[in-house]
Amino acid sequence: MEYVTNQIRLCGTMESAPSFSHENHGRQFYSFLLGVERLSGTVDRLRVLADLALLNAAECAWGERVLVTGQVRSYNQVDETGRHLIVSVYAEHIELTDEEPDDVVTLSGTLCRDPVYRRTPLGREICDGMLAVNRSYRRADYLPCIFWGRTARQIATLSAGARITLTGRLQSRDYNKTLPDGETETRTAYEISAVTAELIRD
Repeated sequence: MEYVTNQIRLCGTMESAPSFSHENHGRQFYSFLLGVERLSGTVDRLRVLADLALLNAAECAWGERVLVTGQVRSYNQVDETGRHLIVSVYAEHIELTDEEPDDVVTLSGTLCRDPVYRRTPLGREICDGMLAVNRSYRRADYLPCIFWGRTARQIATLSAGARITLTGRLQSRDYNKTLPDGETETRTAYEISAVTAELIRD
């Protein structure tokens, strides 16, 4: 059976104009925030990274609705406050659209630490995991995942090293971080909220 390693499809509204991010092998990359509304009305604000040529071909701008397909990527950013895991969407295709909001992620990878099972204050079962998803050149993306209900119980029985495949959505969540000087700073965390998950059996 073939498993999709890393694939995401987003449909939302550009909430910021593309701004320069970096240059790599002569290619210029720009980032922008894409707002994707959930059924609940909550809006996930997701960082999209795209090649300038791709953006120019799509002729998209702030405030327009776009369809983005690509992969979920991560990297570690180090600054004076420590190391931060940055999760973003690497765009492989962008086009203008009038479709309804959409956010579908399919991943296959390896649990790189033991999952942690707990209950929310309202009693919902939840399990936190970190999935290592391989990509080219012997690199991997490390993506925080959350599982709910029966799926949470199933994932909680697994250990680091187990290979799973899942479908879900990429979500954003704001939280307050207390800095060493005592000040608080609002930051945004990103995680995959899994809808389905299953063990990959060799």
